Amino acid sequence: MIVILVVLHLALGAAAYLILLERKICAWVQDRCGPNRVGPMGLLQPIADGVKLFLKEDFMPRGVDRALFILAPAFSAIPALIGFVIIPWAGLLEIGDGKTVAIMGANINIGIIYLVATASLGVYGVGLGGWASNNKYSFIGGLRAAAQMISYEIPMGLALLCVILTAGTLLPMEIVRQQLDGQWFLIQQPLAAALFFVCMLAEANRAPFDLAEAEQELVGGWHTEYSSMKWALFFLGEYVHVFVGAAFFAMLFLGGWSINPVTGWDLPVAGAWWMILIQFGIVLAKVFLIVAFGMMIRWTLPRFRFDQLMKLAWEGMIPLGLVLLLMTSFFVFVGWTAWLWTGSLVLLAILWFLLPALPRQANPNRRIGLIGSRFSPPLDDASARLEG
Repeated sequence: MIVILVVLHLALGAAAYLILLERKICAWVQDRCGPNRVGPMGLLQPIADGVKLFLKEDFMPRGVDRALFILAPAFSAIPALIGFVIIPWAGLLEIGDGKTVAIMGANINIGIIYLVATASLGVYGVGLGGWASNNKYSFIGGLRAAAQMISYEIPMGLALLCVILTAGTLLPMEIVRQQLDGQWFLIQQPLAAALFFVCMLAEANRAPFDLAEAEQELVGGWHTEYSSMKWALFFLGEYVHVFVGAAFFAMLFLGGWSINPVTGWDLPVAGAWWMILIQFGIVLAKVFLIVAFGMMIRWTLPRFRFDQLMKLAWEGMIPLGLVLLLMTSFFVFVGWTAWLWTGSLVLLAILWFLLPALPRQANPNRRIGLIGSRFSPPLDDASARLEG
């Protein structure tokens, strides 16, 4: 219960200050100052934003489905706030007489499945919010979000299966323990880690996968009609989802509190209170770096078009995930688990040679000739100009 209370409030505080971090990173990328007025270095800006949202009018448009309109933000925030309980934030605390306590909310034998199941429930909040708003733009945004999250759950599950097959367990603490004794799974399975990270961004509707709220075409998407704390709950769920997803990635691929990515000396699993604090700090540092990396991606890459987003999932990531799973199964079956990284390199080389030979669709970004255009005239006009 102590771990649950501490991490829950940490996640809620992180959701507020991750917004400030994102605004600072955005300002740094765009060569601006960012929030710097409220408090020293703008550190009180999240508190001011929270007070503002509490005091704003809670507007409900005419014609909405009142029950679902009110429940949708809760359906988006609650799944994100209950998934962290199976993540080992540190090792085992020694309390005397040979007894230890795991620094996690629930040390259950289906921990990985529990986290995946709770994370997948977030699609209901987004879909229901878009449908209950009685707004065409919100409805399209909800449909996009539902299709995107369902599509990217498949390659995420395949990447997760690669880790489960390698570790041979669903226990989160055992997955971390195996990386302490050996190599980080990031080194053993870099392709699975990249696949999982990209799917993690898509599941949280983070750019460049934020098509559900594309302001250029859908105003605000599924949250267009929301205001005040209902609107804030959607973004609370998104940022907590990012926080928990980063902790999940650190557990699966970065060895939890491990500080040695290759075989050798590492921090112990069990220790006194000061060792637990060191391990907890290492996990939070890894979470911070992963979240900051995701924010840099948001302010660096342009947003996908929706057909490109779905094509990436169904024609790229799902086949790659299936091949990765087949490769991992073969290596585990023959006992070559320590050499899984060579399988990823061989798979990359095969893809490099096979991709040019695979059938391709017509380029969707090709120029279309316009009558009277000097820069992109129709083909007939272009050929006539060349002959002239």
